[in-house]
Amino acid sequence: MQASSFVWRRAGAVAALMLCASAAWAQAVGLKGAPAAFTAECSSCHIGYAPALAGEAQWRGIMGGLDKHFGVDASIDDKAQQTISNWLLSHAAKGSRYAKPSADFRISTSAWFVRQHEEVGSKVWKRASIKSAANCGACHSGAARGDFDEDRVKIPQ
Repeated sequence: MQASSFVWRRAGAVAALMLCASAAWAQAVGLKGAPAAFTAECSSCHIGYAPALAGEAQWRGIMGGLDKHFGVDASIDDKAQQTISNWLLSHAAKGSRYAKPSADFRISTSAWFVRQHEEVGSKVWKRASIKSAANCGACHSGAARGDFDEDRVKIPQ
């Protein structure tokens, strides 16, 4: 067997594994089964972030600080908070690169998010059509469904 043939076959196998992994990831970050309270409360001000985009510690930090939720009082009743927290924690990233919390509990400042968006310059985030890194739907049209497929990214002007 020639070395170049081996390399190409190996590259093909790796590419196939990556496709399967990204399909599984896309399915894992979805919002299927989200409780009505999540949709009503979390999605009323911003995109409802898929629970697999953060680990348990991150979700505990976010849900435990709703009275000062990134500069806004986003307090909700105890029943809704418990329902949402339980769902987020049961579907949170576990043992993966998504599980490590950021210091400020922002998904957009987590290590994996920064790595995934390293090619996006600071001026791009400030465009009127985008506004901030937290506005996933500006570039990911399927973000509200938990679809962040890189092949469907369109960065607006």
